[in-house]
Amino acid sequence: MALHDPIGVTYTSIIPVATSPKPRLFAIMLLNSFVGSVVLLAGGAAAHGAVTSYVIAGKNYPGYQGFSPMNSPNVIQWQWNDYNPVTSANDPKLRCNGGRSATLAAEAYPGDEITAIWQQWTHSQGPILVWMYKCPGSFSSCDGSGQGWFKIDEAGFHGDGKTVFLDTERPSGWDIAKLVGGNKGWTSRFPQNLAPGNYLVRHELIALHQANAPQWYPECAQVVIKGSGTKQPPASYKAAIPGYCSQNDPNIRVPINDRSIPQTYKVPGPPVWRGE
Repeated sequence: MALHDPIGVTYTSIIPVATSPKPRLFAIMLLNSFVGSVVLLAGGAAAHGAVTSYVIAGKNYPGYQGFSPMNSPNVIQWQWNDYNPVTSANDPKLRCNGGRSATLAAEAYPGDEITAIWQQWTHSQGPILVWMYKCPGSFSSCDGSGQGWFKIDEAGFHGDGKTVFLDTERPSGWDIAKLVGGNKGWTSRFPQNLAPGNYLVRHELIALHQANAPQWYPECAQVVIKGSGTKQPPASYKAAIPGYCSQNDPNIRVPINDRSIPQTYKVPGPPVWRGE
């Protein structure tokens, strides 16, 4: 889709013709500003957000900027294509939004906090899931395949089903509603006594605001866990991505506006492992 499509304006209609260096520079700056605004509008209309930065063990880490890749050459986050949702439980993009590789890795110890920040998010229904995956070797050869993903945090629905329903906007009974707006974060903690190594950390939002039409928004980052921990979660806490859920699972294909169904929700996937 052309960048001018969302608002029906072409660049040439607002960019003056410049022949001298200063007007030409002004035109370039104006074009860049306009492109950024249009992309933001397009992102808001067609999709809804991605993790754009992190705070890990008290240190700030910029994330990948999908629409401005030249602004994020060195980040801990796997590069993702756009803000568009994954709409199939079997899509390979479900793992890390199609992302691969990062030039940097954060460092942390078991018990440290990690906060993921979404520059924009717009929907108040759906769960939050935070996963980890221990790479068998270097990050460059790690692809997140196999039954190795385990959850370290999750958040779901807490409405009473009488005044706050699954589809209630305000007040929402979903923790995901805390992310609505700009630059909101979700904080989790690395499991206690976690064995050191190279890990992928995957933040996932599942938007359920459209009945029976789930939308996944996952992003992955690289973190080196240090220290003298010795523990890894048992097999009962691990899953493959894709593979941890199916398209027709009742907590994936949710008739969100049907208030005659039980107003409860179980976050998909294995139980959360918080370490020992």
